[in-house]
Amino acid sequence: MDKDNGMKDKAKGIKDKVVGEAKDSYGDATNDHSKQAEGKAQKAKGEVEKKVGKAKDDFNDKNNK
Repeated sequence: MDKDNGMKDKAKGIKDKVVGEAKDSYGDATNDHSKQAEGKAQKAKGEVEKKVGKAKDDFNDKNNK
């Protein structure tokens, strides 16, 4: 079984934050409230994914000592 070090979650989180920011900005520029909401939700999802990745890293660090 491969050890999940959290890097995949952190990478997905960064991608979702960037794409979410783009959608939010596009929605703001075009006055598209639906696209803004979609972007804000995707940014929030990215934050959660980054935190999950960090938690996995912390867990693995504690168990490898």
